[in-house]
Amino acid sequence: MEGAQIQQWGGVRRGGLDLWMAKEMILSADLDVARVWGVITAGARRRGRTPSLNDTWIAACCLESGLPLPTLNRRDFADFAEHDGLVLLGP
Repeated sequence: MEGAQIQQWGGVRRGGLDLWMAKEMILSADLDVARVWGVITAGARRRGRTPSLNDTWIAACCLESGLPLPTLNRRDFADFAEHDGLVLLGP
């Protein structure tokens, strides 16, 4: 959505993105996800890591939902996979 705003997509192209997004599963961040976020963030910091806020929320949503994370960016999520059981899909 940010890219569409930056590129100032027109109505037709933006409408196509909206239709595609409406079909996709959107994970919400609730109290349970917040608890998981706190646990994995604290664990990462104890291990000397400083994960990005976005990456920790993504990992927490997947862990709480029991879903794997398809990503092309395994490096940013490897610590969560190794220590917290996050399942990564992709190369």
